[in-house]
Amino acid sequence: VVLLGMLSLPVMMENKYDKGFAVGTACATGTLGILIPPSIMLVLMADRLAVPEASVGDLFMGAFFPGLMLGAMYVTYAMVRPLLQPHMAPVPEGTEKVTWSIVWEVAKAVVPTAALILGVLGSIFAGIATPTEASGVGALGALILALMAGRLNMKVLNSSMQQTTRTAAFIFAIFLGATAFSVVLRGLGGDQVIEDALLGLPFGPYGIVLSILLGVFLLGFFLDWVEITLIILPLVAPVVQQLGFDLVWFTILFAMCLQTSFLTPPVGFALFYIKGVAPPEINVTDIYRGVIPFIIIQLVGLAIVFVVPEIATWLPSVAYD
Repeated sequence: VVLLGMLSLPVMMENKYDKGFAVGTACATGTLGILIPPSIMLVLMADRLAVPEASVGDLFMGAFFPGLMLGAMYVTYAMVRPLLQPHMAPVPEGTEKVTWSIVWEVAKAVVPTAALILGVLGSIFAGIATPTEASGVGALGALILALMAGRLNMKVLNSSMQQTTRTAAFIFAIFLGATAFSVVLRGLGGDQVIEDALLGLPFGPYGIVLSILLGVFLLGFFLDWVEITLIILPLVAPVVQQLGFDLVWFTILFAMCLQTSFLTPPVGFALFYIKGVAPPEINVTDIYRGVIPFIIIQLVGLAIVFVVPEIATWLPSVAYD
């Protein structure tokens, strides 16, 4: 989100794009990284579920098509709305026509990153490496790419190691707190209370799943995805599994629902990130106005996967058949 905001917003403002449309596009597309593999959110979810039916590899494959679908929906919106309302994204004066040479240059620039992603995901999907081993593949690939680009030096290594250590420390600190909370809750019988309350809802199995997703969506207004994943997911997943639903399908729905938490005020973290790097003429109202269409798109995508579970379950089923 920060990177897209720094790179794209000044250019879009210079070309007189609508402020809400510009900042909403940069903000929302940055959040796709939390869902599209390799996703740290799916790794944490697999760890908390701790069942073979929803391994990291299964969740990565399950999120592949929903992530692509959301990306396609974003692109469609970003193309169709300016066609209907040209003032939202006016064509800059003197713009060159897109030629095959330009497309080729862009494709060449994407190849190194695509190769790195393929190395990480491909090693997991092919069963060559575990997720932990695949992270080593990714780290090695990143080092090689930095070396090939002539940017590998002690300053970069030092910064990378510091950020990695800090991120790992933050996550494990939250893990410790969430684990302590879960142990106390289970010791007092809280998990059984939650299970009985959910199973006692008069909505039927699908209604119970919708109730859980609605609760997660509302919690996303005030809590970060990490806390919801570590505390709520282990409590509701056994109920969903007891109802006979595919755990990969439910977890992907849970993840897509949590993706909206980055954009929903007042505690949408992506909103804070984009405000920190946005040009001064963009205010908080512009940001809120700009992300609303993308929140609606995410909810539509969530509904599609809910109605058509095969979007999330087909790839894992054929990969390990």
